[in-house]
Amino acid sequence: MPGGGMMDGGMKRTVAFETLGCKLNQYETDSIATTLRRCGYGVIGLEPGADAYVLNSCTVTNKADRKSRNTLYRAERFAREGSGAPVIMTGCFVESHPDFTRPPSKGHVTYLVDNAHKNTIPDLLEAHFRGETVDYHTLAPDVFGFATPGQLFHTRTNIKVQDGCDNFCTFCIIPRVRGRAVSRPLEDVLREAEEAVAGGSRELVLTGVNMSRYREVTPVVPAADFPDLVRAILDLPGDFRLRISSLEPDGLDERFLELFDHPRMCPHLHLCLQSGSDRILLEMRRMYTRAAYRELAEKLRRKDRTFNLTTDVITGFPGETERDLEASLEAVGEHRFGHVHVFPFSPRSGTRAERIKGAVDQREKRRRSVLVEAAAVEEKRRYRASLVGGYERVLVERVETTADGDGASVGIGLGEHYVPVRFTAPGRGGVIRTNTFYNVRITGLEADRADPRLIGLSEDL
Repeated sequence: MPGGGMMDGGMKRTVAFETLGCKLNQYETDSIATTLRRCGYGVIGLEPGADAYVLNSCTVTNKADRKSRNTLYRAERFAREGSGAPVIMTGCFVESHPDFTRPPSKGHVTYLVDNAHKNTIPDLLEAHFRGETVDYHTLAPDVFGFATPGQLFHTRTNIKVQDGCDNFCTFCIIPRVRGRAVSRPLEDVLREAEEAVAGGSRELVLTGVNMSRYREVTPVVPAADFPDLVRAILDLPGDFRLRISSLEPDGLDERFLELFDHPRMCPHLHLCLQSGSDRILLEMRRMYTRAAYRELAEKLRRKDRTFNLTTDVITGFPGETERDLEASLEAVGEHRFGHVHVFPFSPRSGTRAERIKGAVDQREKRRRSVLVEAAAVEEKRRYRASLVGGYERVLVERVETTADGDGASVGIGLGEHYVPVRFTAPGRGGVIRTNTFYNVRITGLEADRADPRLIGLSEDL
């Protein structure tokens, strides 16, 4: 659709994007935005005055549902107040609410697009602007039919390698909204990774729903699994590092652990725990025990004593007792997590947990969440403090100037341990550039932030 982003008179149309939820959604949004920019559209965040709005929604909790609805209503208000821009809502909220409809509204139209057709949004917009009747269902569904994302919203580039899940944890709606597990062809993943690096990306982030279950049959590798995939990416040429976004703790063998010996692998992993209680893990239908989780965590920390483990914890699962809660608090302290996403249990329609007896009331769920969050914040600070005195290879996301007005550059980005770093150059006159690696000596930790950044000096300037 060459030139599709131009209006009569040569002005460029702009499309506003908002993404909720996981890195998989981020990847898909980045890809859609990249396609539209290549076709002449301007790309912005969610704000008034756009010619179209694209919202990629989430449904993992009741809170995510509310945020998805509120974001849609906000975009529709912008559309009504502006030039009648179309609003497109896609993502897992659309899948989990099949009866959710948007009545015709004066000044704009809202389209609801399922996950399987998410990649058709650029074509949908083009048809809309040509005044054509839009029916994306006539196009073949393709969960991997996305262009290689450009660096529009962040310096890191997500690479989608897998979608869907077959685990059917009792609390989880993802198999229903994302479908059964499917792996992307290995050659397509490698091609996209090469294109991303050639386009300037310095950090690739592998993303999917349940990546440890990656399986792909190829002529070269009869049965490529996740370690094979990661190893193949690590062997690509170029100046980049590789990060794995989120994994389930089961099924990770020694071949996987050996990947972290590679200098390009970031010493960080979001390893989902959900509960420190074996009894609750069994009720959740998780495929591991706390002892198995501990063994894997210890092996990773033997690779690097500062290896950053981040995780998720659900509080108030049906039947959870004070002893079960204590087990989760013990696990948070034991593993010195670099960050914990804490979720009060949110019953999802159609899941087995919805029918489990022993519901915990909302006030109690919130109390338990506050306890786990407080423990997690303390462990986060302890973990980050352990990095002081060492070095981080920081990929700069943005550059600021010092507050004293001397014009010195301040770089802000992420180190290889997935910890935010704020650094300066020794002396004056050093120019810090975005999307560039800097070796930074960590000299301290911010004291007045709930999410404290590391502070350091670059030795490259």
